[in-house]
Amino acid sequence: MLHVLDLDFHAGPRSLAGGLLDGPEGAVLVDPGPSSALDGLRRGLAEHGRFVGDLQAVLLTHIHLDHGGAAGVLARENPRLRIFVHERGAPHVADPSRLVASASRLYGDRMEALWGEVTPVEPTRIEALRGGERLRVAGRDIEVAYTPGHAWHHVSYLDRETGTACVGDVAGVRFAPSEEVIPPTPPPDIDVEQWHQSLDQVAAWSPSRLLLTHFGTFDDVEAHLERVRARLDEMASLCRQSLERPARDDGERIAWFRTRLGESLAARLGASAAAAYETAQPLEHYWQGLARYWRGRPGR
Repeated sequence: MLHVLDLDFHAGPRSLAGGLLDGPEGAVLVDPGPSSALDGLRRGLAEHGRFVGDLQAVLLTHIHLDHGGAAGVLARENPRLRIFVHERGAPHVADPSRLVASASRLYGDRMEALWGEVTPVEPTRIEALRGGERLRVAGRDIEVAYTPGHAWHHVSYLDRETGTACVGDVAGVRFAPSEEVIPPTPPPDIDVEQWHQSLDQVAAWSPSRLLLTHFGTFDDVEAHLERVRARLDEMASLCRQSLERPARDDGERIAWFRTRLGESLAARLGASAAAAYETAQPLEHYWQGLARYWRGRPGR
């Protein structure tokens, strides 16, 4: 059984999800969220008769703080807990100082309020992944795929029993009942070509549904993935146009991009629904990741 836990993050209910996989030998948690949402996590676990001490493992899709910031606190509370993460993210789980410094440049004095405590995990409790593994955790069979594009250390997990692909951010942000999907593109690791290949990898699993951290499960898998592709290409094109048009500085380029993307969202969704997507990720962050991608390409 897979349960979607509403972590009740600062952005409000139904903005940040954890995945609870109940197994015959305990429970597995996919993306526990940040420490600032631990109260919501504990409530969600308790609703299904589980507690932090019942967890056998935490599966991190990637180490961004909204997905894995609480890993160290949970490992401290539960001495049996193993943390699974891609090998590129593993050093930052063991020593999160560079991760915190990088996030601080983006979020400034909001860091503590947004994410709470970020503490190291003992290296012996970290299981480094490359992609392609078949895990047996808490009596459940889990497949792992390396799925970069949003982040170079991003992996996705397929729970064969339920047919659910736990895809973190690689399959975008979506808030039911809307069909709109936005691929989150914050710096520094955005790669559009790799992202498309990762979507191919998820599709090749032929999952019956997707679990998105933002937010929930969706069973229109094929259509959903196609919408991610289309929106990713649209946003990448908008960013490139912002870089090629005359502008005094990046502030002016960001303003142009924000206006065009905001208009596009509002036209499809209406102003209030569009605002939910901007709350999940400020529109200037979308530009910053895509601009870094374009500026890093040969010929630019």
